[in-house]
Amino acid sequence: MSTTVTVRHDWQLDEIEQLLALPFNELLFRAHSLHRQIFNPNEVQISSLLSIKTGSCPEDCSYCPQSAHYNTELEKERLLAVTEVIEAARQAKANGATRFCMGAAWRNPTDKNLDQVIDMIEAVHAEGLETCVTLGMLTAQQASKLKQAGLDYYNHNLDTSPEFYGEIISTRTYEDRLKTLEHVRDADIHVCSGGIVGMGESPTDRAGLLQQLANLPKHPDSVPINMLVQVKGTPLYGQAPLDPIEFVRIVAAARILMPKSHVRLSAGRTEMSESTQALCFFAGANSIFYGEKLLTTDNPTTQTDQALFSKLGIAAQQPKPLQSCQLDKTANSS
Repeated sequence: MSTTVTVRHDWQLDEIEQLLALPFNELLFRAHSLHRQIFNPNEVQISSLLSIKTGSCPEDCSYCPQSAHYNTELEKERLLAVTEVIEAARQAKANGATRFCMGAAWRNPTDKNLDQVIDMIEAVHAEGLETCVTLGMLTAQQASKLKQAGLDYYNHNLDTSPEFYGEIISTRTYEDRLKTLEHVRDADIHVCSGGIVGMGESPTDRAGLLQQLANLPKHPDSVPINMLVQVKGTPLYGQAPLDPIEFVRIVAAARILMPKSHVRLSAGRTEMSESTQALCFFAGANSIFYGEKLLTTDNPTTQTDQALFSKLGIAAQQPKPLQSCQLDKTANSS
């Protein structure tokens, strides 16, 4: 497969809006043709996601059932023990996952929190899985510490466009999010960053989110495209759902704008038909989360995904050999 494609970081908003407005078949043809130049179109990377600390988050993200600002009847949980994480990682690997992602409902981790998560990262690596964490905002020093621990990916979504962001979140600025991504890039950790659609944003806002991601100094290695999962008790509960065809358009545009990134078909798959998901894979989505839970919301069962993959002739992407990492024990104990 040829990889001689143009990668840009100077996309204009009107260019992206025009892309999203193309006739559907034309947009999908462009996205799929580009996708085939770089990736095997019949392979999907599989990740598994575990909530290692649930609930009581001080942020007020309007979509999130883990926010302490809303009554969603979510059972709050302590930080999991390393043994519990290892058990979940082993099960994920047995189900075919190659990457194990861990999420904690924090605004930002304390140094003590970080040391505990580093123990989990090392344990998951020992099971032969790639590692990813999402812990909220990071300082440059914390990002460096995670790199020294051998972390492969850090997830920090931009969520939406800068213009619509204030309608969704007031406790953290857009610049805060961009700064965390900068720290992660500077630490040479792979970036996982995407957004959520179906929150009441305009088509221009969706184009604006894609513009922000595509014009980062380096495209995210993974780009999760989430459909809003409505949770009773959150301000966005009852929001009019986004048309599935519009969702497929966003996936296709993400593939064209960030041709070498893995585009992850992420939250909201339980509400998607098999046909919608199939169109997303054709449009360039080549990563999913496996397992019945995405932190706290429902996800298709592994059996459901395996049945869909069988229908579509899709295989799980084989894991890459993990690079050995010489851990700096002095840094990790500071």
